[in-house]
Amino acid sequence: MKPKKKALGRGLDAILQSPETDITSQDISGNYVVGAIANLNIESIDTNPFQPRNEFDDIALEELCESIKSQGIIQPITVRKMGYDKYQLISGERRLRAAKIAGLTEIPSYIRVANDEQMLELALIENTHREDLNAIEIAISYQRLIEECNITQEGLSEKVGKKRTTISNYIRLLKLPAEVQLAIKENQISMGHARALINLPDDVSKLKVLKKIIENDLSVRQVEDIVREISNPKIKKAKIEMPEHFLLGKEKLIEHLGTKVDIKSNNKGAGSIVISFDSDSDFERILKLIK
Repeated sequence: MKPKKKALGRGLDAILQSPETDITSQDISGNYVVGAIANLNIESIDTNPFQPRNEFDDIALEELCESIKSQGIIQPITVRKMGYDKYQLISGERRLRAAKIAGLTEIPSYIRVANDEQMLELALIENTHREDLNAIEIAISYQRLIEECNITQEGLSEKVGKKRTTISNYIRLLKLPAEVQLAIKENQISMGHARALINLPDDVSKLKVLKKIIENDLSVRQVEDIVREISNPKIKKAKIEMPEHFLLGKEKLIEHLGTKVDIKSNNKGAGSIVISFDSDSDFERILKLIK
């Protein structure tokens, strides 16, 4: 039985762990040593233009900055060489930003060789494995991988180690109205809420239910019930107006028998009269009045 490959090994590791793409630090003779880590001048590293994230939490950055001040950089960043003493970030932008805030002048780095398509793929795949991403950021990364790197959902499934249906569910979120996507990004609703909203027939319905979720703190199950009711409304029977002479007859029976009387009829004029009684003696009383 063949050992199971790591999902990441089919994509990110295939590039990051290849000797052909590793030109890391130099030994005494000036030759590059494969697998080593170089301390690079932070000012010589440009940010990645393919970085899918454009928002970074200030508090989280400050916490990482304090960690770096006390513990240093535990996980090196990854860069590619652009020219003499010039590098471009592949992954680790949060670490690079926090290092700058902490006042570091150098940062431990892996130096790789990667073309633009590999750069984008590396950044996007690395991005989808972050724990602090919201569902919309992940969905955008998946969509960009498919469109810009010419990858199918099946191929993407192999690269990121996720089921194809999971990837499809994320990408479907991008079809939701902008207001719903913003609510996901701001953690006002979960992906479970969003997946339920997708099944609504139009954007107006989606936004109405979104408002209910936020205002009433609805659970995913409650939203699914609401969506089910909207999508499959029960056909209500039209209420039949009772003819005037039926109403008059009902009043006369109530007055004569001294009990509750109910009259039901259909649109063809047929129906029934229901006379209520409280006990055996009351039944006998009503029976005598009828006779």
